[in-house]
Amino acid sequence: MIRAFVTLGAVLWAAQASAVTCEKLTHEDKRYTICEVDAASEDLRLFLNDGDGELLGHFSSVNEALNPNGKQLAFAMNAGMYHDDRSPVGHYVEDGQEQMRVIPNPGPGNFGLLPNGVFCIRDGRADVFETLEFVDQAPDCRFATQSGPMLVIDGELHPRFLPDSTSRYVRNGVGTSGDGTRAVFAISEGYVTFHEFGSLFRDVLNTPNALFFDGNISRMYDRANNRSDVGFSLGPIVGVVEDSPAN
Repeated sequence: MIRAFVTLGAVLWAAQASAVTCEKLTHEDKRYTICEVDAASEDLRLFLNDGDGELLGHFSSVNEALNPNGKQLAFAMNAGMYHDDRSPVGHYVEDGQEQMRVIPNPGPGNFGLLPNGVFCIRDGRADVFETLEFVDQAPDCRFATQSGPMLVIDGELHPRFLPDSTSRYVRNGVGTSGDGTRAVFAISEGYVTFHEFGSLFRDVLNTPNALFFDGNISRMYDRANNRSDVGFSLGPIVGVVEDSPAN
């Protein structure tokens, strides 16, 4: 009964959502914040370094970089795993320029728990691809970030996710609709397993493909709701850019 109620609520919320909407949601007794972006119309970007090549690392730094152009963040979150120097672990493209190649092979940690994937932003759409499919299709991404593991792959949970797992962290990620017009970002407000987090994207958010961004360091910025999580410097950041009020 609870699960049916949450699913119905999510459907009603999605139908009423504007281009960028962040809302609270409870699924199977776990709390999440969900932000839905209209990828066909919104200015969705990735950020890593400023114009001088210095790491941005914080939502406030991204806003400082945008302000001279009369822009600001409406929403943002960390968007992929990084090395100690905050450089991306996997594929990274910013404004059409590749900064890190695709890593297709398995490796240590969550990133190497194959299949992993790539979040690709193109004109008028955004998509989560499983990495090998991404390599085969070679989409022309204006922005791209590779992370892992995949949460949902063609409507199915990652095969390594266990319902009885004891590994729990604050987690964040993104799922996309089949037509690429919806990009749905989620962050847990407490500790969840991969199975619980993936089930949210599959069963409630109705995204056939979804990608894990990170756990433990997960943070979100939501201007409309006065949320700006702080902490140590991040690597890649994904955000929706809007005009600042003075423009």
